[in-house]
Amino acid sequence: MSKSSNSLIAFVLGAGVGTALGILFAPDTGSNTRDRLSYRLSKYKNELEELIDELVEGKELHLNEAKTEGKRVINDAKNKAENLLNDVNKLIDQINKDN
Repeated sequence: MSKSSNSLIAFVLGAGVGTALGILFAPDTGSNTRDRLSYRLSKYKNELEELIDELVEGKELHLNEAKTEGKRVINDAKNKAENLLNDVNKLIDQINKDN
């Protein structure tokens, strides 16, 4: 995971813990506190799910880019090998003509 992803996760978790502690120690009735806590936890859960989706999409994007780059490298190597083989065959033909 990248440094920015780790920082974002730490921030979200810190905000969630801070919010939960703030609500628990705030002077309010138990039912209001539970409702507010439930609402905020639901909100943070949704944000965390979105973050996970973004990370998965990023991983898939990098995987697709790596596959594409790998195919390109293989094709380049194949073309260079074919060119080298053609050069070798031409050289062999030239040697055979000279003998």
